[in-house]
Amino acid sequence: MKFIKYFLLAIIIASTNSCSVYNFTGTGNIDAKTFQVGFFQNNAELIEPGIDRTFTLKLQDLIQNQTNLNLVTNGADLTYEGEIVDYRISPMTATADQRAAQNRLTVRVNVRFSNKKKETDDFEKSFSFFFDYPAEQQLTGAPLNSALEEIFDRITQDIFNESLAKW
Repeated sequence: MKFIKYFLLAIIIASTNSCSVYNFTGTGNIDAKTFQVGFFQNNAELIEPGIDRTFTLKLQDLIQNQTNLNLVTNGADLTYEGEIVDYRISPMTATADQRAAQNRLTVRVNVRFSNKKKETDDFEKSFSFFFDYPAEQQLTGAPLNSALEEIFDRITQDIFNESLAKW
């Protein structure tokens, strides 16, 4: 019985100690107080109007919602900059008569992250994701917005994980 009490006490102590290092979003102890997200210009060959603004706002919102960092316009502890470097639609599968049966929308974003408090965390890296859809479907309006939302959700989460969660 005495062994069980010590065992439970050890588990409680270990549990409470680990809560001070990690939070529910998966980020470790963030030394920074502020962050800045520069405008992610669309430099892709195929231009889709508005995706640069949509992506920039999506990244800002994700960081604000998953951390207690304050968004500032300059002089931030953490800075995210970059550009959309690829926006491409390509056929993925073909039918028996050599027509596309499925297309893929791919978006790739180049990101430069800098951390004034811990420069060893700085990186420049590309992040991409895709959305597959039937070839007979036109990817405009609501279907395009849904596709971009899915792609941007994944890319921004990957950026967050790489810069703050260290996953």
